[in-house]
Amino acid sequence: MIVLDASTLILMAKIELLSPFLAGVESQVAIPTEVERECCGVKKTLDALMIQKALEESRIQVVAVKNPKLIAKLQADFSLGKGEAEAIALAIKEKAELLGIDDKNGINAAKLLGIPFTTAVGILVRSREKGLLDHSDALAKLTALAEYGRYKHSIVEDARRRMEPRK
Repeated sequence: MIVLDASTLILMAKIELLSPFLAGVESQVAIPTEVERECCGVKKTLDALMIQKALEESRIQVVAVKNPKLIAKLQADFSLGKGEAEAIALAIKEKAELLGIDDKNGINAAKLLGIPFTTAVGILVRSREKGLLDHSDALAKLTALAEYGRYKHSIVEDARRRMEPRK
């Protein structure tokens, strides 16, 4: 199972990487209830509608995390929002193969808890490596990601280098 946090899911939808990603993974993709609420509950932006469509088509599953003590502990220990804490709790509960998270405190929590994780940039690079995107499309998505996400210039440039065609 791959668990996604709201930040990663929204960034993937904004740069139109969500559909190619979902088409290219064989694992079940899941989000906790709070992440669904954060992504689709209030505003009806294009990214929210894209996420809602993936949920309606069952390409992403919503899984309730029924461990309020763990969620509260994660929030307190790592200064996490409820969505990030639920995503990490779900990743722990389901022994997820991967957690998609772009929140700095969430990344630190994943590192400390030994949860394998990636970011929207990592998913973009991997999608390019797997041939789900051609070079120019991947670079366009990286440019959009640099605009929407709060990534250091060095992270964006490293991703750009990693997506260069093999010689």
